Amino acid sequence: MKKILFTGARSGIASSVIEKLLSDEFYIYVTVHTFEEEKSVKDKYLGYKNVECFKLDVTNKNDREKLNGLDIDIVVLNAAVGYGGSLIEIPIDRVRENYEVNVFSNLEIIQIISSNMIKKKTGKIIIMSSIAGILPIEFLGSYCSSKSSLIMIAKILRREFSLLDCDIKIKLIEPGVYKTGFNEVMLENKDLSSSHFEKLQDKIKFKEYILFDLMGKSDLDSISKKIITAIKSDSNRFIYSAPISQKVFVKLYQMFFG
Repeated sequence: MKKILFTGARSGIASSVIEKLLSDEFYIYVTVHTFEEEKSVKDKYLGYKNVECFKLDVTNKNDREKLNGLDIDIVVLNAAVGYGGSLIEIPIDRVRENYEVNVFSNLEIIQIISSNMIKKKTGKIIIMSSIAGILPIEFLGSYCSSKSSLIMIAKILRREFSLLDCDIKIKLIEPGVYKTGFNEVMLENKDLSSSHFEKLQDKIKFKEYILFDLMGKSDLDSISKKIITAIKSDSNRFIYSAPISQKVFVKLYQMFFG
Protein backbone atom coordinates (compact mmCIF):
# COMPACT_ATOMS: atom_id res chain seq x y z
CA MET A 1 0.00 0.00 0.00
CA LYS A 2 1.65 3.22 -1.16
CA LYS A 3 1.64 6.11 1.27
CA ILE A 4 0.61 9.59 0.09
CA LEU A 5 1.05 12.83 2.02
CA PHE A 6 -1.13 15.84 1.20
CA THR A 7 -0.34 19.29 2.60
CA GLY A 8 -3.00 21.98 2.85
CA ALA A 9 -5.71 19.33 2.53
CA ARG A 10 -8.62 20.84 4.47
CA SER A 11 -10.74 21.63 1.41
CA GLY A 12 -10.63 22.67 -2.24
CA ILE A 13 -8.66 20.78 -4.86
CA ALA A 14 -6.70 18.55 -2.46
CA SER A 15 -9.90 17.47 -0.72
CA SER A 16 -11.55 16.62 -4.03
CA VAL A 17 -8.57 14.41 -4.95
CA ILE A 18 -8.53 12.64 -1.58
CA GLU A 19 -12.23 11.80 -1.86
CA LYS A 20 -11.54 10.04 -5.16
CA LEU A 21 -8.68 8.01 -3.64
CA LEU A 22 -10.42 6.76 -0.50
CA SER A 23 -11.40 3.42 -2.00
CA ASP A 24 -8.02 2.83 -3.69
CA GLU A 25 -5.00 1.00 -2.36
CA PHE A 26 -3.36 4.02 -0.75
CA TYR A 27 -2.60 5.04 2.81
CA ILE A 28 -3.34 8.77 2.93
CA TYR A 29 -1.86 11.33 5.29
CA VAL A 30 -4.19 14.33 5.37
CA THR A 31 -2.40 17.34 6.85
CA VAL A 32 -3.81 20.77 7.66
CA HIS A 33 -2.65 24.09 9.05
CA THR A 34 -4.33 24.31 12.49
CA PHE A 35 -5.64 22.09 15.30
CA GLU A 36 -9.18 23.27 14.52
CA GLU A 37 -8.77 22.10 10.93
CA GLU A 38 -7.27 18.83 12.19
CA LYS A 39 -10.44 18.15 14.19
CA SER A 40 -12.57 18.96 11.15
CA VAL A 41 -10.76 16.54 8.81
CA LYS A 42 -10.66 13.82 11.47
CA ASP A 43 -14.45 14.06 11.69
CA LYS A 44 -14.71 14.08 7.90
CA TYR A 45 -12.65 10.91 7.41
CA LEU A 46 -13.85 9.10 10.52
CA GLY A 47 -14.15 5.39 9.76
CA TYR A 48 -11.53 5.28 7.01
CA LYS A 49 -8.71 3.04 8.21
CA ASN A 50 -6.45 4.16 5.36
CA VAL A 51 -6.56 7.85 6.35
CA GLU A 52 -4.48 9.55 9.03
CA CYS A 53 -4.96 13.23 9.82
CA PHE A 54 -2.60 15.57 11.65
CA LYS A 55 -1.61 19.21 11.95
CA LEU A 56 1.23 20.26 9.68
CA ASP A 57 1.92 23.97 9.63
CA VAL A 58 4.44 23.91 6.79
CA THR A 59 6.20 27.00 8.20
CA ASN A 60 6.68 25.38 11.62
CA LYS A 61 9.97 23.49 12.04
CA ASN A 62 8.58 21.23 14.79
CA ASP A 63 5.63 20.29 12.58
CA ARG A 64 7.90 19.57 9.61
CA GLU A 65 10.00 17.28 11.78
CA LYS A 66 6.98 14.99 12.13
CA LEU A 67 7.73 13.93 8.55
CA ASN A 68 11.13 12.47 9.44
CA GLY A 69 9.57 9.26 10.77
CA LEU A 70 7.18 8.71 7.86
CA ASP A 71 7.90 6.47 4.88
CA ILE A 72 6.28 8.60 2.15
CA ASP A 73 6.00 7.27 -1.41
CA ILE A 74 4.16 10.25 -2.89
CA VAL A 75 3.83 13.83 -1.65
CA VAL A 76 1.33 16.35 -2.97
CA LEU A 77 2.48 19.85 -2.02
CA ASN A 78 -0.74 21.83 -1.95
CA ALA A 79 -0.34 24.22 1.01
CA ALA A 80 -0.37 27.85 -0.13
CA VAL A 81 -1.41 31.38 0.75
CA GLY A 82 -2.14 34.33 -1.49
CA TYR A 83 -2.13 38.08 -0.96
CA GLY A 84 -3.31 40.76 -3.33
CA GLY A 85 -1.92 44.23 -3.82
CA SER A 86 0.37 46.21 -6.08
CA LEU A 87 4.02 45.19 -5.91
CA ILE A 88 4.95 48.81 -5.26
CA GLU A 89 2.60 49.03 -2.28
CA ILE A 90 1.99 45.61 -0.76
CA PRO A 91 3.54 45.24 2.71
CA ILE A 92 6.79 43.31 2.37
CA ASP A 93 5.79 41.10 5.31
CA ARG A 94 2.96 39.75 3.15
CA VAL A 95 5.36 39.04 0.29
CA ARG A 96 7.68 37.25 2.72
CA GLU A 97 4.79 35.13 4.00
CA ASN A 98 3.80 34.29 0.42
CA TYR A 99 7.29 33.00 -0.26
CA GLU A 100 7.70 31.39 3.15
CA VAL A 101 4.60 29.24 2.67
CA ASN A 102 4.51 28.73 -1.09
CA VAL A 103 8.23 28.37 -1.81
CA PHE A 104 10.61 27.95 1.12
CA SER A 105 8.44 25.62 3.24
CA ASN A 106 7.63 23.45 0.23
CA LEU A 107 11.32 23.15 -0.56
CA GLU A 108 12.11 22.24 3.05
CA ILE A 109 9.48 19.48 2.94
CA ILE A 110 10.93 18.22 -0.34
CA GLN A 111 14.38 18.05 1.25
CA ILE A 112 13.05 16.06 4.21
CA ILE A 113 10.97 13.59 2.20
CA SER A 114 13.34 13.14 -0.75
CA SER A 115 16.13 11.94 1.54
CA ASN A 116 14.24 8.70 2.22
CA MET A 117 13.07 8.48 -1.40
CA ILE A 118 16.70 8.54 -2.54
CA LYS A 119 17.51 5.70 -0.13
CA LYS A 120 14.61 3.68 -1.57
CA LYS A 121 15.49 4.85 -5.10
CA THR A 122 11.86 5.59 -5.83
CA GLY A 123 9.20 8.20 -5.11
CA LYS A 124 7.02 10.90 -6.54
CA ILE A 125 6.92 14.62 -5.71
CA ILE A 126 3.86 16.47 -6.96
CA ILE A 127 4.18 20.25 -6.87
CA MET A 128 1.06 22.39 -7.08
CA SER A 129 1.79 25.54 -9.04
CA SER A 130 -0.91 27.55 -10.84
CA ILE A 131 -1.89 29.24 -14.07
CA ALA A 132 -0.86 32.34 -12.07
CA GLY A 133 2.72 31.11 -12.34
CA ILE A 134 2.71 31.62 -16.10
CA LEU A 135 0.23 34.50 -16.42
CA PRO A 136 1.30 37.88 -14.98
CA ILE A 137 -1.78 39.21 -13.19
CA GLU A 138 -1.67 42.77 -11.93
CA PHE A 139 -2.16 43.18 -8.18
CA LEU A 140 -1.47 39.49 -7.59
CA GLY A 141 2.27 39.83 -8.20
CA SER A 142 3.33 38.40 -4.85
CA TYR A 143 1.33 35.22 -5.39
CA CYS A 144 2.11 34.89 -9.12
CA SER A 145 5.86 35.24 -8.61
CA SER A 146 5.85 32.65 -5.81
CA LYS A 147 4.11 30.16 -8.12
CA SER A 148 6.58 30.98 -10.90
CA SER A 149 9.37 30.12 -8.48
CA LEU A 150 7.77 26.72 -7.87
CA ILE A 151 7.72 26.04 -11.61
CA MET A 152 11.46 26.69 -11.85
CA ILE A 153 12.14 24.63 -8.72
CA ALA A 154 10.21 21.71 -10.24
CA LYS A 155 12.16 21.95 -13.51
CA ILE A 156 15.52 21.98 -11.75
CA LEU A 157 14.60 19.18 -9.34
CA ARG A 158 13.59 17.06 -12.32
CA ARG A 159 17.00 17.59 -13.92
CA GLU A 160 18.89 16.93 -10.69
CA PHE A 161 17.04 13.69 -9.89
CA SER A 162 17.70 12.47 -13.43
CA LEU A 163 21.42 12.44 -12.56
CA LEU A 164 20.94 10.03 -9.67
CA ASP A 165 20.52 6.28 -9.78
CA CYS A 166 16.88 6.41 -8.72
CA ASP A 167 13.35 6.67 -10.06
CA ILE A 168 12.04 9.79 -8.34
CA LYS A 169 9.50 11.55 -10.52
CA ILE A 170 8.65 15.25 -10.34
CA LYS A 171 5.13 16.22 -11.41
CA LEU A 172 4.07 19.83 -11.87
CA ILE A 173 0.35 20.67 -11.58
CA GLU A 174 -0.88 23.93 -13.12
CA PRO A 175 -4.55 24.41 -12.21
CA GLY A 176 -6.50 27.09 -14.00
CA VAL A 177 -9.03 29.32 -12.28
CA TYR A 178 -11.33 27.32 -10.02
CA LYS A 179 -13.90 28.74 -7.62
CA THR A 180 -12.63 27.17 -4.40
CA GLY A 181 -12.76 30.42 -2.41
CA PHE A 182 -8.97 30.82 -2.46
CA ASN A 183 -8.89 33.37 -5.29
CA GLU A 184 -11.84 35.26 -3.85
CA VAL A 185 -10.03 35.78 -0.55
CA MET A 186 -6.87 36.87 -2.35
CA LEU A 187 -8.77 39.47 -4.37
CA GLU A 188 -10.61 40.76 -1.32
CA ASN A 189 -7.52 41.17 0.86
CA LYS A 190 -6.02 43.83 -1.38
CA ASP A 191 -6.99 47.40 -0.53
CA LEU A 192 -6.66 50.01 -3.26
CA SER A 193 -8.74 52.67 -1.52
CA SER A 194 -5.69 54.81 -0.67
CA SER A 195 -3.49 53.47 -3.44
CA HIS A 196 -1.82 55.05 -6.46
CA PHE A 197 -4.33 52.93 -8.38
CA GLU A 198 -7.43 54.12 -6.52
CA LYS A 199 -8.95 55.83 -9.57
CA LEU A 200 -8.50 52.68 -11.65
CA GLN A 201 -10.49 50.39 -9.37
CA ASP A 202 -13.44 49.98 -11.75
CA LYS A 203 -11.14 48.95 -14.61
CA ILE A 204 -9.25 46.57 -12.32
CA LYS A 205 -12.47 44.96 -11.08
CA PHE A 206 -13.69 44.49 -14.67
CA LYS A 207 -10.52 42.61 -15.62
CA GLU A 208 -10.81 40.50 -12.46
CA TYR A 209 -14.42 39.76 -13.34
CA ILE A 210 -13.36 38.47 -16.76
CA LEU A 211 -10.50 36.38 -15.41
CA PHE A 212 -12.01 34.98 -12.23
CA ASP A 213 -15.80 35.10 -12.60
CA LEU A 214 -16.29 34.35 -16.28
CA MET A 215 -13.33 32.00 -16.63
CA GLY A 216 -13.55 30.35 -13.20
CA LYS A 217 -14.95 26.85 -12.88
CA SER A 218 -16.90 25.56 -9.90
CA ASP A 219 -16.53 21.88 -10.79
CA LEU A 220 -13.14 20.60 -9.62
CA ASP A 221 -13.42 17.30 -11.46
CA SER A 222 -11.17 18.24 -14.40
CA ILE A 223 -8.17 19.17 -12.26
CA SER A 224 -8.66 16.46 -9.62
CA LYS A 225 -8.62 13.81 -12.38
CA LYS A 226 -5.34 15.24 -13.69
CA ILE A 227 -3.77 15.04 -10.23
CA ILE A 228 -4.96 11.46 -9.77
CA THR A 229 -3.38 10.58 -13.12
CA ALA A 230 -0.13 12.16 -11.90
CA ILE A 231 -0.35 10.13 -8.68
CA LYS A 232 -1.03 6.79 -10.36
CA SER A 233 0.90 7.05 -13.62
CA ASP A 234 4.41 5.67 -14.04
CA SER A 235 5.02 7.79 -17.13
CA ASN A 236 7.63 10.54 -17.30
CA ARG A 237 5.05 13.18 -18.13
CA PHE A 238 5.97 16.36 -16.29
CA ILE A 239 3.20 18.98 -16.53
CA TYR A 240 -0.50 18.42 -15.86
CA SER A 241 -2.92 21.29 -16.38
CA ALA A 242 -6.68 21.79 -16.53
CA PRO A 243 -9.14 22.88 -17.72
CA ILE A 244 -8.02 22.80 -21.36
CA SER A 245 -10.45 25.57 -22.33
CA GLN A 246 -8.60 28.05 -20.13
CA LYS A 247 -5.39 27.71 -22.14
CA VAL A 248 -7.18 29.30 -25.08
CA PHE A 249 -8.76 31.88 -22.80
CA VAL A 250 -5.36 32.80 -21.35
CA LYS A 251 -3.96 33.44 -24.83
CA LEU A 252 -6.90 35.70 -25.65
CA TYR A 253 -6.57 37.46 -22.30
CA GLN A 254 -2.88 38.13 -23.01
CA MET A 255 -3.71 39.44 -26.50
CA PHE A 256 -6.23 41.96 -25.19
CA PHE A 257 -4.72 42.87 -21.85
CA GLY A 258 -0.99 42.23 -22.40
